[in-house]
Amino acid sequence: MRYTSYLDVPVPAAELFRWHARPGAFERLAPPWQPVSLKEHEGIRDGDRAVIRLGTRLVGIDWVAEHRGYSEGCLDGRGACQFEDVQVEGPFAAWRHAHRMLPSETGSVLEDDVEYELPLGGLAEVAAPFGERQIERMFAYRHRVTHEDLRRHADANATPMTVAITGASGLVGSALTAFLQGGGHTVVRLVRRREDAAALGPQEEAVYWNVEAGEVDMSALRRAAPDAVVHLAGEPITALNGTSRARRRIWESRTKGTQLLSRALAALDLTPRVLVSASASGYYGDRGDARLTESAGAGDGFLPDLCTAWEASTAEAERAGIRTVHARIGLVTTPKGGVLQPLAPVAALGLGGWPGDGDAWWPWIALDDVVYAIHHALLDEGLSGPVNLSAQEPVRTRDFVRTLAAAQNRPAGLRVPEELVRTLGGELARRVALQSVRMVPHRLLDRGFRFATPDLGVALSHLLGRLDTHTLP
Repeated sequence: MRYTSYLDVPVPAAELFRWHARPGAFERLAPPWQPVSLKEHEGIRDGDRAVIRLGTRLVGIDWVAEHRGYSEGCLDGRGACQFEDVQVEGPFAAWRHAHRMLPSETGSVLEDDVEYELPLGGLAEVAAPFGERQIERMFAYRHRVTHEDLRRHADANATPMTVAITGASGLVGSALTAFLQGGGHTVVRLVRRREDAAALGPQEEAVYWNVEAGEVDMSALRRAAPDAVVHLAGEPITALNGTSRARRRIWESRTKGTQLLSRALAALDLTPRVLVSASASGYYGDRGDARLTESAGAGDGFLPDLCTAWEASTAEAERAGIRTVHARIGLVTTPKGGVLQPLAPVAALGLGGWPGDGDAWWPWIALDDVVYAIHHALLDEGLSGPVNLSAQEPVRTRDFVRTLAAAQNRPAGLRVPEELVRTLGGELARRVALQSVRMVPHRLLDRGFRFATPDLGVALSHLLGRLDTHTLP
């Protein structure tokens, strides 16, 4: 069987080719609804191999592909570039994927040409429509991400930076790392074990830091000389279980970690230009129908108090003259984690239901828009202080669940009683799922930021692989 598709990209073919060759491209292109991870990647030149894990570490298979047909013809502006990956071991009876980058009058054209054979022998013909649909879903997602990432980098036209990231292996951190690498930036990971603090690749370095011990390898940090820092590390809020021990652990991981990092950055001879430090929509607390811009005060309760202390912990960096942005991140939306991970499978079964009366506002934001907003904050010298990272229009919980179900062609009409939500979800549900936070990104919009997926229906359809291949933002 054969699948071929084309994508117009607003950058030269050489840059499209380099984007595919850089670390991070696989992470950006992997469909979020599939359990896929990259175990090994040698490059895209002839003979280089990639090992992809389909499934979990315990249950799944390895897909081994060898690269062939490497050509740099587009680098001199006169021809096409290409590379192929050919299955050596894996789930298909056969697989060959040719990636071609062709110059065009408006930039370039990406051609994906796939020849494959399903592994089912005599049943392959019956399964062919299903297989073709899965490949179409995958390339629909890949094309939107490729187009949008390259457009963002082209519009920014930024000099390559060195960006240090804490929490680089987390949900937001891994996506941000891959995106920055795709733009030619160098990523420095701050890691918690000394044995991990070694070079990780041609565009990656690592610096040891340990919040519990209060230690930062200042020599390594000076050598890395980051132009910018993104601070995302902290005990996950999902660890909130109502105990004082859990609250203390979450509080200290955020405040002490931020203080330690800020102190280290302030002590550098050459300080970074900007620090983007994560905060959360929990700053505002449960506020009903009130529209909450960055000028709104903090709410009442543990999460607002935590976020207030968290943001205040950057004081030493600010006093050192480092432009500091407090990214108040809303409910991150992706099948890989956040609010969507537990809801999507239930909605796919036609059992979607909203918590309580469904009137609470959720400040949702697609994962890629979190990444793009942080990238914007790194480069916009006029942006500092609190910045809301949420979609232009928050939605009520009932509308979120109904839109999610519609994206999967399923009904949704269930109301989950608030008492049941509290019982099953515990402290986390009380402080997050049942809270009403009508947060809006006033400062991002005021500074000219453009969301890739401002509409919830489009965002969910994209994230779940339900959009047509050539439907671009």
